[in-house]
Amino acid sequence: MIERYSRKEMSEIWELEKKFSYYLTVELAVIKAQVELGNFSTEVYENIKKTARFDIKRIDEIEKITHHDVIAFLENVNENVSKEYSPYIHKGLTSSDVIDTAFALQIKDASKIINDDLDKLIETVKNLAFKHKHTVCLGRSHGMAAEVITFGFKLLNLLDMLQRAQKRFNYALFDILVGQISGPCGTYSNIDPEVEAKTCEILGLKSAKISTQIIARDRHAAYIQAISLIGAVIESFSIEIRHLQRFEVAEVEEGFSKGQKGSSAMPHKKNPVASENLSGLARVLRSNTMSAMENIALWHERDISHSSVERIIFPDCTILIDYMLNRFNSVISNLVIKENAMINNTKKYGGIIYSQSCLLELLNHNMTREGAYEIVQKEALDAFNNNGNFMENMKKHLSEDEISKCFNEEKYLKNIDVIFKRFE
Repeated sequence: MIERYSRKEMSEIWELEKKFSYYLTVELAVIKAQVELGNFSTEVYENIKKTARFDIKRIDEIEKITHHDVIAFLENVNENVSKEYSPYIHKGLTSSDVIDTAFALQIKDASKIINDDLDKLIETVKNLAFKHKHTVCLGRSHGMAAEVITFGFKLLNLLDMLQRAQKRFNYALFDILVGQISGPCGTYSNIDPEVEAKTCEILGLKSAKISTQIIARDRHAAYIQAISLIGAVIESFSIEIRHLQRFEVAEVEEGFSKGQKGSSAMPHKKNPVASENLSGLARVLRSNTMSAMENIALWHERDISHSSVERIIFPDCTILIDYMLNRFNSVISNLVIKENAMINNTKKYGGIIYSQSCLLELLNHNMTREGAYEIVQKEALDAFNNNGNFMENMKKHLSEDEISKCFNEEKYLKNIDVIFKRFE
C-alpha cells in the first residue's frame, strides 16, 4: 500500500524483514516442539536458536539462483548455523508449512491492531450518539424528508453496524488463525501429527483439521470479506456525512482546521474530503474481496496462483482498513453538528413532515383512509410547490388542539429512550 494510506505499526508487519522473521519463528517452534516431544535434544534447539539468522540481501542473491524464496531463506539461515545442527531445520516440512503458519501469525498481529482500532471507533461513536440522544433532526427516505428522528439515533444505527462488523471480523479471524506442519500433500508422511499440534500450541494457533499442502483458502476469503464489510460500514456513514454537509442541507460538516483550503478556485468551499476519501478506499477493499474468492479454487492439493494475489491483497487490505478506521475516528471526533440547521430543516414548508400525524387525526373524523390521504396530500403538496405553510393549510381541517397534537415532535420521539437502553 502506498505510504499516503499506511500507518507504520501495521505496514511493518508486511515488510520483507518481518515476513522472514515470522518464517524463522515457525522453524524454531517446530524444533522446540520436537524437543518437547523427545525427538530432538535440547542442545539442538538452543544452538539453532542462538545462531539462526538471515539477511535480506543474501536471501535475494540466493533467490536469483533458486527462484524459490523459502529455499533461499533456508539456505541463508543454514549458512549461519553449524553443519552439525542445520539438518534439523525444516526436517520433514514443506514450504507451505512455514509460509501458511507464518502467514497466520502475520494476520494475528495485524488483526490485533484492527480490533484496537475498532474498539476506539466504537467508543467514539457511542459517546457521540448518547450526547446527541435528543438532538432533533430530519429522518430521510429516498433522500427526501420523512419524519423527525434524533441525530443520536442516526449514530446509534452506525454503532450497531460497527459492532456487528467487529463480530463478523472476529469470527473470520478465529477461523483463519490455524497452522499446519503436515508435510507434502498434508498427510504427515515425514512428520508426526503431534509435532503440528505442539508447534501450533507454542505459536498460539489452532491446528488445521486438515491441510492438503496448504490451508484451504475459504478461510482467507472470509477474512478479507469481513474487512471489506467494515469498510462498507464506514462508507455508509461517510456518504451520510457527505449528504448532510451539502450546501442546501448544512446539518453537519467535517472539522475544518486552521489554514485548511477547500478549493483552489472558490474560497468559500469546505468540502467533505475525508468522507469522500473513505468512500473511495472502501471500493478498493470490495474489489479485493473478489480476488480472495478467486483464490479458493486451486489445482488439486495445491498450486501457487493464490500466492501472488495474497502478497498484494492482505497487506493492502489490512493497511487500508487500519488507515480508514483511524481516519473515520478522527472525522467522527471532530464532526461539527449544526443543531439549529437540523431544527430549521424539520420546520420547512410549515412542518410538512408531520403529514402522517395529520392523516391519522383525520381518520378520527370518521373519514376513509383514502379521503383523509387525499386531503393531506393536497395540502402538503400545495405547501411544497408554492413555498407555503402546511400547518396553516391544515387549520382548515383540524382544530387548534388537534394541530398542536399533530405538529409535536415529542410524539415521534417517545420511544428513543427505549432504543438507547439496548446499547447501554
